[in-house]
Amino acid sequence: HNYVLIFLEDCGVYFPEVKNHPDKYLQRCPESVKKWLKKLKNAGKILLLITSSHSDYCRLLCEHVLGNDFEEYFDVLITNALKPGFFSLTPNQRPFRTLENDEEQEALLSLDKPGWYSQGNAIQLYDLLKKMTGKLDPKVVYFGDSMHSDIFPAHHYSNWETVFILEELLGDKGTVPAKAESEPLEKKGKYEEDQVKVPYFVSKQWGSFFMDRLPGLENAEETLVHTWSCKCISTYSTIAIPSLEAIADLPLDYRFRRFSSNSSATAGYYPSPPRALLPNEDSVMMK
Repeated sequence: HNYVLIFLEDCGVYFPEVKNHPDKYLQRCPESVKKWLKKLKNAGKILLLITSSHSDYCRLLCEHVLGNDFEEYFDVLITNALKPGFFSLTPNQRPFRTLENDEEQEALLSLDKPGWYSQGNAIQLYDLLKKMTGKLDPKVVYFGDSMHSDIFPAHHYSNWETVFILEELLGDKGTVPAKAESEPLEKKGKYEEDQVKVPYFVSKQWGSFFMDRLPGLENAEETLVHTWSCKCISTYSTIAIPSLEAIADLPLDYRFRRFSSNSSATAGYYPSPPRALLPNEDSVMMK
């Protein structure tokens, strides 16, 4: 009852409340991120928006967050993508559909041009990217905040580069590595300069999102281990960041350290690894 998806009919509790009071629930996109999106597009990059939200709800959010011109930021918009199935299912199982007044129309055999579509699959989307770029193997960098719906399936099924937007990094800050501290000011991102206070903290009940303490047998000392979630981050993400704002001020040719760049468990965290991973890093076991 709470999440009835018939957006236009004002059913349920959640959608009518957000529609009537968007300022109460939604944060405006920072200007730095909007400039970054425009900079990417001006540099010839193709920008995609892929969401499992329906088109009407997506439009409400994007108009409030990005502005009434939000469609100008993206070349292809895909709503009701039904992730993670978008990545794992074939064109026959999950075809793209056109939209008319936010209602899904006939299934498409292929995508021939940029635009706004519904449902679909990563295979046909990649074929469209080949046409748009003129490249046989275009590189895709996919940003997402869900390991289940975004990061794992995009990495596992599509072999895309993945950037995990991980808010827990805001509450478990470490120190900026010496290498990053020595970089010139123009190469630094916003979060390396301004350490603002944020409403994210390590849970007093559950402890760190990244580390666990296993009690030792008899009189043995407890053991520090990486959590399952932490292992997934380094396995399926190219890098992990606290927000898009953290990288928006960086030059487009900034070179990030990947999780796979070496055996370090902290290589892919930007701008700095979580504090919980820093002590005795080399002696930590994988759980």
